[in-house]
Amino acid sequence: MRFSVRGKKEDEKTGRRPSLRRFAVAAAAVASVLTATGLPAAASAATRAPYEATASSAGTHAAAAASATCATSRPHSGTILYAGITGGQGRLTIQNGLSQDGVVVLVRGRSKAIGVYVRAHASTTVRNVKDGTYTIDFTAGSLFRTCTGRFTSGASYWRFSNSPAFVTTPTEYTVWTLTLQPVPNGNAPTTQISPADFPAP
Repeated sequence: MRFSVRGKKEDEKTGRRPSLRRFAVAAAAVASVLTATGLPAAASAATRAPYEATASSAGTHAAAAASATCATSRPHSGTILYAGITGGQGRLTIQNGLSQDGVVVLVRGRSKAIGVYVRAHASTTVRNVKDGTYTIDFTAGSLFRTCTGRFTSGASYWRFSNSPAFVTTPTEYTVWTLTLQPVPNGNAPTTQISPADFPAP
């Protein structure tokens, strides 16, 4: 399976596109089964509650609330799952041509920046991307659990080898388009990563 990424700079005033950069990204289509790596803080608190408050129903209510919070769901495309670094002019358009929903995470340096949900055969544009060079990780699967930021069925995890840069000048800002869809002649392979290495939003 091969994916593509392309980037361009747009004039902030006219929408002019003076330059265009393209590169393709290849990846093997290997799915891995998700294994839970730990409980989030809310779930951990709920797990402890019955032992800490055995004389009341507080533990039961907390456990029920945690269960509801950690239920699987299917967010709409474009749902921002995490926004730790924003405030720029850059844009990232994601086109998911896969048969599975996906979560794309941008990482700048060692800091998780933005996480966004994109449904299968849908697209979305993330705005306000701050200038910098980003690593792009993504996961695809089904039965997404918001409290862990992971799919619970058929999940696979990938890291793009290319690191797109977002640069803003007085007249231009960068727009990248990431296409998660089989394309021919990909020339920059991705790396499949372990669930533990994926920066879940």
